Amino acid sequence: MVRPPGPRTNSAASTGSLLGRAAADIESTPLIDANGGIDDSDESNGLVGSEIGMDDSHANPPTAMQYLINIFRVLLLSSYVNILLVFVPVGIILGALDMSAYLVFVVNFLAIIPLASLLGFVTEELAKHVGQTLGGLLNATFGNAVELIVSIVALAKGEILIVQASMLGSILSNILLVLGCCFFAGGMIFQEQTFSNIVAQTMSSLMALATASLLIPAAFRATLDDSLDGGIDEHRMLAVSRGTAIVLLIIYVLYLFFQLRTHVTLFETIESSDEEPPSLSVFVCLFSLTAITIAVSVCADYLVGSVDSIVKTTGLSKTFIGLIIIPIVGNAAEHVTAVMVAMKNKMELAIGVALGSSMQIALFLTPFLVILGWIMNQPMSLFFSTFETAVLFVSVFITNAQIQDGISNWLEGAMLLGTYMIIAIAFFFYPSSL
Repeated sequence: MVRPPGPRTNSAASTGSLLGRAAADIESTPLIDANGGIDDSDESNGLVGSEIGMDDSHANPPTAMQYLINIFRVLLLSSYVNILLVFVPVGIILGALDMSAYLVFVVNFLAIIPLASLLGFVTEELAKHVGQTLGGLLNATFGNAVELIVSIVALAKGEILIVQASMLGSILSNILLVLGCCFFAGGMIFQEQTFSNIVAQTMSSLMALATASLLIPAAFRATLDDSLDGGIDEHRMLAVSRGTAIVLLIIYVLYLFFQLRTHVTLFETIESSDEEPPSLSVFVCLFSLTAITIAVSVCADYLVGSVDSIVKTTGLSKTFIGLIIIPIVGNAAEHVTAVMVAMKNKMELAIGVALGSSMQIALFLTPFLVILGWIMNQPMSLFFSTFETAVLFVSVFITNAQIQDGISNWLEGAMLLGTYMIIAIAFFFYPSSL
């Protein structure tokens, strides 16, 4: 995701803020330049300074039309993928008219991609205003907002299988597909790329913990299957999942405190010293976040609602749709960001994007959805099938093996990509009923 240059928040701490800093670092030629866009010295439009939505006493205030035009220019030119915004109204109209499930799914799929890009850009702009701690928490919260919104919509509809598959798929796509593309693309330019493995090892250790949190419920379920006291007890399974989810959320909060307070210096290798003012005011950021979230929710509602028809007519399983297809929606922008950063030999940022996003999903989003399902009276649990749990275990094991030496090359990237392709093929033939 390409964004206009802006200041890096001091929240190397926050996993989510890595995405924003990475996007800013890859921007060598801004989309909005001094001649074709908003210029700090441009007094003709009444905007002195680079922040849209802030008054300046030394210049005539902009008219309402100029104000809105400049805001839209900043938002629309924040990324090249915003050209896909034309699909947003089309997708909503097709869904409202109950048109073909294929059209509804594909168009809303394409519509969510630029909305995800805008959501990340506006979140980073807001983080520039609020300082290190709160900015880090905001980025951590909104870093995977699209996946969270899609999952909440699916959870409300009782589509537990889609929720679980999308969470697992987001983790796998980040640690295998994104990281593999980073290693491969960077390795085609540089013979070897080095990076500090301290942060990577910390994140991978937390991923190992998250994997264990899925292995234990699976083992618990298997034990109940063979027990002598009447078989599977769903209430016990849900109780184990909810208790585990609470522990994981506590670990995630401690991880944020570890990054933000006690061990900030460990993450300074991925911090940039460049500082520029924000492009949007706090009010504009908050209004934009609200509008974009509403648009994503509507598109996600139609997207999830069309899944059943897609499954019936194509024969694809809900597991495959949730695990392989849907994660592309929320992760497309950050995928591009990570790869472009790797091609500039900034591997700490690339790994922070890939592993940081997957760690957020494993330690925050998934347990949060379990607790939310508890509140909504939906049987969302941490129990994944034996095959799904084994796939996650193997993926985390392979990823840890690739990053432990602090060196990457194109062959390691090819191995990660190959692993992801094998998993995709397996899940293509994996039935939803198992």
